Amino acid sequence: MGPVALALALLLQPGAPQRVCLTWSGDPATTATVTWRTDGDLGDQKAEFALASADPRFRGSAQTVGALNTRVELDTKASAWYHRATLTNLKPETIYAYRVGDGKAWSEWFQFKTASPEFKPFEFVYFGDAQNEIKSMWSRVVRQAHRDAPYAAFMLHAGDLVNTNDSDKEWGEWFEAGGWLHSQIPVVATPGNHEYGKAADGKRLTPLWTPQFAFPANGPAGLEGSCYYVDFQGCRVVSLNSNEKVEEQAVWLDRVLAENPNRWTFVTFHHPVYSTAVGRDNPKVRGQWQPIFQEHKVDLVLQGHDHTYGRRNVPTGANVRDGAGVVYVVSVAGPKMYRLGETALNDMKRVAEYTQLYQVVKVEYDKLRFESRTATGELYDAFELRRRPNGGNDLEEIKPEVPQRIDPKGASDEKDGG
Repeated sequence: MGPVALALALLLQPGAPQRVCLTWSGDPATTATVTWRTDGDLGDQKAEFALASADPRFRGSAQTVGALNTRVELDTKASAWYHRATLTNLKPETIYAYRVGDGKAWSEWFQFKTASPEFKPFEFVYFGDAQNEIKSMWSRVVRQAHRDAPYAAFMLHAGDLVNTNDSDKEWGEWFEAGGWLHSQIPVVATPGNHEYGKAADGKRLTPLWTPQFAFPANGPAGLEGSCYYVDFQGCRVVSLNSNEKVEEQAVWLDRVLAENPNRWTFVTFHHPVYSTAVGRDNPKVRGQWQPIFQEHKVDLVLQGHDHTYGRRNVPTGANVRDGAGVVYVVSVAGPKMYRLGETALNDMKRVAEYTQLYQVVKVEYDKLRFESRTATGELYDAFELRRRPNGGNDLEEIKPEVPQRIDPKGASDEKDGG
């Protein structure tokens, strides 16, 4: 066997872990959860982890934790096994290395750093819909985002990660486009309408969601893993599921925000409060959730769905000059594009058409910097929120590097409802 054939055989060895994904299902300061899959029932799967060191002998002190295994039927009529292992009793603010496998076929060693139990500055990346031509076109966006935020604490996805909820091929493209980044930078994601498929009672979340993403089960009953919150270094990050049970989530959301001890609050979901695309509106989401955002002075609301870009802030007090209020953002990371609606053109501070984007959010104790950048790295939109001593924020605009992108001759790609 030649060297190329040998290398390929090793790469494709039976039982080799695929689609390794790092998430949080518990406290980010002391735990981490990893998921992966294999193409067959190949015995006991497990994770090994240890304090990372420049000395390669760190492997000698690795601990082992067994995996929970779930068999999932794929749209190809084949099946795959998905595995989940939670690493516990970790030290805060510490770099760990881990690998997964069955004892014979292992992944490489990945590294991550646990969170601080208290506030500490950090940055994260936010993506709108990847959805279409994921490997071909979203790959350049996620990789450019990594160049601009190489130490991002997590990557947040506002729904429609894929176009077809159960497509094993498309999910494979999503994992391949992000590659090892998914294994070292925790994923925080909320489901979009394209993560849903038809069911006898109307619609259902793809059965691949929970095996792939081990998110906290602290949401309302029936929405565990799609409606949840994570507390990370003095910030509460809330995922809402805008596809179903909107009213039930409003009750939960009000409690979660009322009991929030953190300094900053970010909320993500798919269907925007203020739609940016032609012919779009989500009055139920706006009516049920926006009053709660305003009452509890949420800092950022990060959304997708409309395949355009728009940013708007809504004051939180009776006085229209009451600082920045809540900042609502809609963005798109993939190549599928729509036209801007008149409401967006009239009411948004900054908008874009036909522009693949990613956002870098830099969080400090009294200041937050938001940057929206194009797929080629240009600063397209930016602002700073500065915390007032008595609560609330002031917003300072930052001059972008490029003119506003509105295509007078563009035609919408909309064919399937977003």
